[in-house]
Amino acid sequence: MFRYLLLFLFISTIALAQKNDGRRNGRMNMDSVRYTNLKIRMSKTKFSRSVYRLLFRDVYNQGNKGEVKAIETNPFTPYEGMVIRKIIIKQLDVLGESVYDTTRVGKQVERFLSKSFHTNTRERIIRKSFLMFSEGDEIQASVLRDNERLLRKNGTITDARIIVVPRTDVTWMADIVVLIQDSWSYNFSGGFNSFNRFNLGLNNTNVNGTTHQQLTRIRLDTKDTLQKFQFRTIYTIPYIGKTFITGQANFIYERDRKEQSIVFSRAFLTTETKYAGSIEAGHVALRQYKRNIDSTLQEIRYPTSYFYYDIWLGRSFKFPFKNSSLSEKSRLVFALRHNKFSYTERPEVNVDLNKIYWDRSATLMSLGYSNRSYKRDVLIYGFGRTEDVPVGNLFSMTLGSEKTEFGQRGYAGVQFASGNYLPHNMGYLYGLANLGSYFKKGEAQQGVISGQGNYISKLIPFRYSYFRQFITVRYTHGIRRDPLDYLNISNSQGIRGINNDQLIGTKRLTFGFETVYFSEKSLLGFRIAYYTFADIGLVTSKNTVWKSPLYQGYGFGIRLRNENLSINTLQLRLGYYINIPENSSPFRYAIEGNTPLRLKDFDISAPAIVPLQ
Repeated sequence: MFRYLLLFLFISTIALAQKNDGRRNGRMNMDSVRYTNLKIRMSKTKFSRSVYRLLFRDVYNQGNKGEVKAIETNPFTPYEGMVIRKIIIKQLDVLGESVYDTTRVGKQVERFLSKSFHTNTRERIIRKSFLMFSEGDEIQASVLRDNERLLRKNGTITDARIIVVPRTDVTWMADIVVLIQDSWSYNFSGGFNSFNRFNLGLNNTNVNGTTHQQLTRIRLDTKDTLQKFQFRTIYTIPYIGKTFITGQANFIYERDRKEQSIVFSRAFLTTETKYAGSIEAGHVALRQYKRNIDSTLQEIRYPTSYFYYDIWLGRSFKFPFKNSSLSEKSRLVFALRHNKFSYTERPEVNVDLNKIYWDRSATLMSLGYSNRSYKRDVLIYGFGRTEDVPVGNLFSMTLGSEKTEFGQRGYAGVQFASGNYLPHNMGYLYGLANLGSYFKKGEAQQGVISGQGNYISKLIPFRYSYFRQFITVRYTHGIRRDPLDYLNISNSQGIRGINNDQLIGTKRLTFGFETVYFSEKSLLGFRIAYYTFADIGLVTSKNTVWKSPLYQGYGFGIRLRNENLSINTLQLRLGYYINIPENSSPFRYAIEGNTPLRLKDFDISAPAIVPLQ
C-alpha cells in the first residue's frame, strides 16, 4: 500500500510541475505584484515596516532569479581580453545587505551587530589568497566565473559576486568589483544538566578576519566511568598564501575517539588547476561498538589504535582535441597514492579474519576523465544563497597493490558519475556507479558494487513561494566482507530518524522521497522550509536483498536557517516508523542541527578504495 501511495505522490508532483509550467510566468508575475503590494501597504508606518522586515526578506525579488534563468551563459564573456585596471573589494555587512541588491541598507540593529561583533575578512587576505587574477591581467571569463564559485564555496563567506565595470575613457580596460558578504563568525553550542554534566562549544569560522577557522568543544560528565572530561580542537587554514593549499590540525581527546593529526591538501579546484594532492599523518584511537552480522543481538566492544600516513599527487592534462568544448571543460587526470596503517590495538586478526584491521601499506594509481562546469541555481539545499550546481561526467580507473602482514594482494576499481539538467526544464538528474575489489590468487576480497541516483525537480511555484521534490535511490552490495564489516540502514545511510545498530547486512537498497516547501516568511532572520518525507529500505546478509523486511519511515518537519550564520540548519521532525526492532513506539520526534548538503562534484581526487557505505 505504501509503495502505491509513494508512486501516486511522485506522479502527482510531476503532473503538477507540467501543469504549472505553462502558467509559470503569469503566476510569478502575479505573485510578485501581490508581494510588492503587501510591502507597499506595510511600509506606511514605522511599526508596520518593522513587522515586515522581521517577517519577510525579498529573497525571490532580488534580481538573482533572472540571472539563474541565464545559467547557460557566462556573464563575463563580453569582457574577455580586457585588461584589469583596478580591483575593488567591497565587503557587505553580515546582516541586512545582499550581493544582489547593493542598495539595500540593514536595520540599525543589524548594522550595530555587524560592526560590533564581527570582524570582516581582511582585504589583504582576500587579495592574497582568494583571487585568481591580479591588476594588469587580461580578463579570462572562465577564471572569473570559477573564482566567483570558489568564493561562495568557502565556509567563511555567505555569498559573493564579481562585477566587471568597463572604463569609458579607455575602451580596452575595465575595473573589477568583488562583492563579499561574510558569514557570522562566532557560533556557540552547548547543553547543561548540572555543574557535573554539561558541554560547551565555540566555532570561530573567521579568526580575527583571517578566514582561519577554530572549533573547540569541551564536555564534562563526572558519572562517566570511562572518561569524565572530553575535549577537541580543530584549526583550519582555508588557503595558505596564493597556493590554494588548505592546512588543518586536529587534536581530539574524547570518550570514543582520540586523534592527533595534520593534513595539507590541494584539490583540483577548477579545470585549469594542474596539480593537486595531499599529505596527511597522525594517530587515531577508537572505542568500537559493533555487532556480529550473524548474531545481531549481542554488542561487541573493543578498542582500536593505529598510526598512519597518506600521500597522493595528481596531474591534470587538457583534452587533446583543441578548439572544442571538450578541450575547454574536459581534463585527463593521472594520480598516484601511497599510504600505510600500523595497528597497536585491534581485535583478533588472521589470514581470513578482520581484514580491515590488518597492518598494511598500499600503492594506488588512477587514470580518469572529468568534464565539468557549473550552473547557478537557488533553493536546492540552501535557503536563498547562490548555489553552484555541478554539471558534467566523470570516469576513472584505479589499479594498485597492497602489502599486508599476511601477504600481498591487488586492487582494481572503476567509477562513473554523470549529472545534468534535464530537457524541457524537468529538473536535475545525477547518477553514480562504483565497482571495486581486492584480488588474491584470483579470488575477490572485500569487494563493493554500489550505485546511486538523485533527482531534483525544478522550482515549482506555489502561492508566494516555491517547492521542490527530491528523490534518492541507493544500492550497495558487499562482496566477501568480514563479520565486523557491514552496512547499516540508519539515518543518513537510509532511513532518517532512527539509530539502530541491529539493522545491518552486506546488501542494502533504499529509496528516499522528500518534498520541501520554501516559505516566503522568515523568523528573526531565519528562513523557514516545511518538508515531508518517506524513506523505505531493505538490508540483509542473505543472497538477495528482497529477503529483507521492508523498513519504513514517514513524517514531516520544519527547517530554519539563516544563511548569514555558519551554524547548522535547525530541524524539527516528527516521524512514524514501521518494522524497526526494539522500537517501543512507532512515533519519534527530534530537534537537531542538520548540516546543509552539497551536490557531488565531478573533480577527480585521490585514487581510492571503493568504500562500503
